[in-house]
Amino acid sequence: MLTIYIDFKSAASYLALEPTLALIQETGIEARWLPFSSRALIIPAEKPHETVGERHRRVRAISQRNTHLHYAKVQEINMEFADDPAGSDAALQALTALKESPSPIPFVRSAFEAYWVNQADLNDRSAAARLLTANGYDDPDWEVAESQLDAIRNDALDRKVFETPTYLIDGQIFLGREHLPWIRTVADDRMRR
Repeated sequence: MLTIYIDFKSAASYLALEPTLALIQETGIEARWLPFSSRALIIPAEKPHETVGERHRRVRAISQRNTHLHYAKVQEINMEFADDPAGSDAALQALTALKESPSPIPFVRSAFEAYWVNQADLNDRSAAARLLTANGYDDPDWEVAESQLDAIRNDALDRKVFETPTYLIDGQIFLGREHLPWIRTVADDRMRR
């Protein structure tokens, strides 16, 4: 089993989606997609008298955004960074309700696109509900979904998950899509057993 923690407001999670799906398809490994709320990438405003630390955080955030945009271009996917990023908790709660679904992927794809292409506020339960309905899923019991999201987050934190995408396989934890070749090796070994 490959467990993948994602957040719809995470640019790295969005960029990891299709390569991760390709790995799953090619190896035949079973996957479980779990929500994990991470921090949105925010570029601090430039200040007239920035400290070295403030300038470093601003320049680093700009560089990180530009790197994500570069990889989006390489993958030929649309990606727009909002000046004031919206949240994603309602869509993450909806994903908890799909953990028993045969495939949450239609919802996952549409939630990423809604956030990164259409600038949707996925903190809004009605927006998340529309995405569920558009993909043939029922609305969850939102209070149950909220408590499940909290439980998943607490369990993830206990496992030392702190960012997305994070992959768990055979007791090993991998942060980021750059580890997909190594994850593929572990998955291939597992499938040969």
